[in-house]
Amino acid sequence: MSTANTRTATGAETMPATGREGTVEHRVGAADAASNWGNDLPVLATPVLLWLSEIAAMRAVERDVADDQMTVGVGHSSTHLAPTPVDDLVTVTARLDGVDGRVMSFTVTGHDGAGKILEGTHTRALVDRRRFQEGLDRRTRAS
Repeated sequence: MSTANTRTATGAETMPATGREGTVEHRVGAADAASNWGNDLPVLATPVLLWLSEIAAMRAVERDVADDQMTVGVGHSSTHLAPTPVDDLVTVTARLDGVDGRVMSFTVTGHDGAGKILEGTHTRALVDRRRFQEGLDRRTRAS
């Protein structure tokens, strides 16, 4: 893939190539702590770690997503392997391993200063940005 647009000259969509990687580095702050999620420990909360894996996956394919499209997370199967204290640096990487239609599968891994803290998979789908927003607007009006 060589452009920031996933449409060919004829308007057909192309998908990102497997093997693409995205990485996020994040210094764990007090706002990221499990103590903010109903746990009494000052360690990185699992929901925050999963969100970092989503960001890494988005970064892996961002240059291939056309302006009128976006990716949305549709699944996680990951294991949070070890606690990370507040103030430690976390690095999360997502590698695009498979594409099935509009669905992309990523392997995600995370490390802190002491070793591996995350391993698993994350799935994202390519969607039309306008149609997604219209669906959200309908749901917002209905609630």
